[in-house]
Amino acid sequence: MKFVSYQATQGSDAAADYGVLADGRIVRLTTAQAPSLRHALALEGIDGLGRRARAALDAQDGVAESEVRLLPPIPDPEKILCVGLNYFLHAEEAGMAVPGKPSIFVRFGSSLAGHEQPVLRPKVSEQFDYEAELAVVIGRRAYEVTEEQAMDCVAGYTCMAENSVRDWQRHSNQATPGKNFVRSGALGPYLVTPDEAGPVEQMRIIGRLNGETMQDDLGKNMIFTVAQVIAYLSTFTELMPGDVIATGTPAGVGFTRKPPRYLRPGDVFEVDISGVGVLRNSVAQAT
Repeated sequence: MKFVSYQATQGSDAAADYGVLADGRIVRLTTAQAPSLRHALALEGIDGLGRRARAALDAQDGVAESEVRLLPPIPDPEKILCVGLNYFLHAEEAGMAVPGKPSIFVRFGSSLAGHEQPVLRPKVSEQFDYEAELAVVIGRRAYEVTEEQAMDCVAGYTCMAENSVRDWQRHSNQATPGKNFVRSGALGPYLVTPDEAGPVEQMRIIGRLNGETMQDDLGKNMIFTVAQVIAYLSTFTELMPGDVIATGTPAGVGFTRKPPRYLRPGDVFEVDISGVGVLRNSVAQAT
């Protein structure tokens, strides 16, 4: 199944809703008890939400996807945790050793836009780089879980443009400043359940700039699997329903090219992941 968070297109101040998407139409699932998709996952779990969604699809017509403004599937995550350097070829192109443990940094919700919404190149840098990534959404509490238990905690998958402001990323050995400029990245368009998305190992992760493929790799080529990442993270923090985990970007990012190719106003970057969807964002200059 595919779940979305959205606003009516009449105005940006419209209330945020969430629903299930089928055949190009969205059936609203928002309730007072579960006002966001994150709350619904916490209250019902992905299985309970799925049962409610199937009943709603049978009973309601819904609204056309084209008539709403899509938000990040989880617009209000408690945590966004990101893995750096998680593809073998990306480590090679960056001239860095394959890490022995996952390299983790955080993003904040304000740093992410939704599908078809512009991402913003910061005023203070021209080194705004693209990064196509698979993101995992947690569906149930996960604390000190094993690798064998980890995948049972996954609600689904979505696409992330986990873009980086490279010079700010390198101000120190902490990546956080370069990862959290307002609306510098994007998430969406859908939260796709594991049964529909298929195995991560078979997913093809593509980053496309103005129609040209810049990144292209398979999930099986991650250094640390999704299960390993979840188990590692859950050792030091309590993962909660709606938490988002970005799993790293394939080779082909802009700073490694000769000459470097950074995002410029007017560019369009797409994250295309088989079984998950296509996230598309234009680039605008922050004012």
